[in-house]
Amino acid sequence: MKLFQKLLLAPAALGLLAPVAANASDVNIAGLSQYGTEEQVTSITQFSDVQPTDWAYQALSNLIERYGCVAGYPNGTYRGNRAMTRYEAAALLNACLDRVTEVTDELKRLMKEFERELAVLRGRVDGLEARVGELEATQFSTTTKLRGVATFMLGAQSFSGSNNTANVDAVKAAQGGTTFNYDLKLFFDTSFTGKDLLRTMLRSGNFGASGLAGLSATEVGFEEPAGANSVAVNRLFYNFPVGEDFSVTVGGRVRVDDAGMLGVWPSVYPADTILDFFTYAGAPGAYDLDGLGAGAGITYNNVLGFDGVTLSTNYVAINGNDAANGGIATENSSSVSVSQLAYTGNSFPVIGGSAWSIAAAYTYSQANTLFVGTPYSLTYGATGTTNSFGLSGYWVPESTGWIPSVSTGWGTSSFENGAVRTDTWAKAQSWYVGLQWPDTFVKGNDLGMAVGQAPFVTSTGYGAVEGPKTPLDSNYMWEWWYKFQVTDNITVTPALFYINNFQGQDGKLASDGQYDATLNNLGGILKTTFKF
Repeated sequence: MKLFQKLLLAPAALGLLAPVAANASDVNIAGLSQYGTEEQVTSITQFSDVQPTDWAYQALSNLIERYGCVAGYPNGTYRGNRAMTRYEAAALLNACLDRVTEVTDELKRLMKEFERELAVLRGRVDGLEARVGELEATQFSTTTKLRGVATFMLGAQSFSGSNNTANVDAVKAAQGGTTFNYDLKLFFDTSFTGKDLLRTMLRSGNFGASGLAGLSATEVGFEEPAGANSVAVNRLFYNFPVGEDFSVTVGGRVRVDDAGMLGVWPSVYPADTILDFFTYAGAPGAYDLDGLGAGAGITYNNVLGFDGVTLSTNYVAINGNDAANGGIATENSSSVSVSQLAYTGNSFPVIGGSAWSIAAAYTYSQANTLFVGTPYSLTYGATGTTNSFGLSGYWVPESTGWIPSVSTGWGTSSFENGAVRTDTWAKAQSWYVGLQWPDTFVKGNDLGMAVGQAPFVTSTGYGAVEGPKTPLDSNYMWEWWYKFQVTDNITVTPALFYINNFQGQDGKLASDGQYDATLNNLGGILKTTFKF
């Protein structure tokens, strides 16, 4: 109870303390005089006869330590069990009221001293209330948030090697110039319950004529089929939980790596760095990110009660809106279906760390060619079926320093009934390792590099007869980059990349018909990203 509340009850308390009216002869004038002149105590511990077990201990302590209006006897006692006359109670009450008056006067003095500052604060609060009211009146939705990512990219590349055939000369001419391109993504994220997500993403770009194509294509290298600078819906899906462990996603334009489609993305290597190949967790066949269309997916978390274990499966029909071109789940559908089993943990046995994950994925694709790979590997799968497998994972150290985070993956694909003839088959594989050093040199700046081989054909055949091995289709890819965190919303990333055997087997074919030519690719990029 506050002091003012106690004072309001004082008359009733006085009545209880002295039920019989006191005569003048009952008043201990000497005692009152002594009480008024006695030095006030500053701590309840100064009273030898007051114990924490006494029922009024806390109330007495508050009066002493907060208001300093209680005095004791010269011998250091309080004698709280003695009766009090109404006059004695009035003297105690008066002493406490004097302290309250002092506190009130001090508050008035402070209010007067800071009158100007308080007026400024009141004005600012009124201004904030007005702005909040204006925002509430003009906001387009109470459930939707808008965010965007705009990327500017200045890039150039050069070619080297002994291959001087007409086809290679055409590639050099088409891809040898310096270009400036952009990619824009606008996300409208809506939630109705706080746990669900309705995402609409608009996208535009102008990379269609950029020299960065083929194996040198970048992750942000996007252009709508309608042409450069066209804006269209690139994503539209709804993700929602079912119970505590299940998540379901359904959409008219969704990709296999969207929210709820996979339990885990098995890589911490940044997905928007430089070369597009390094964004597929080392297995472009298993994680076919070219599959964009109508689809659905389900993820089961903590499988059978095992923490960190996830099981997911999804299906995307690229022409799911077009019955004339296969629609959904027919023999002529262009589709991709991914099933993944993954585990995510904290400290890795023996070597430690803060997080790690491993995932195995199986993918069945139908009439859907690889999106990235050597030209020879891309000729397969366009009309037939593809069975792909990927094994990927990552490890993150416990603290930043000279030890980087490590992401790695390997994938293999088996193509059947290809475009060359109905009984054609081929096999391809790929791998990568990506390293990232956060907070390099300056906090917020990151250093990274990756190396790997994009999908390349390892063998071909017709029917039951195996054809010749084709190891000449191999390639090697590297990228190095450093990201400057200019502000919280702006980053600048200079980068270099190098590709050995740029066109795989096709780049080795010399004018005399022998596969002994060379064709290599060196490129540089300056990328600026704005997040808003």
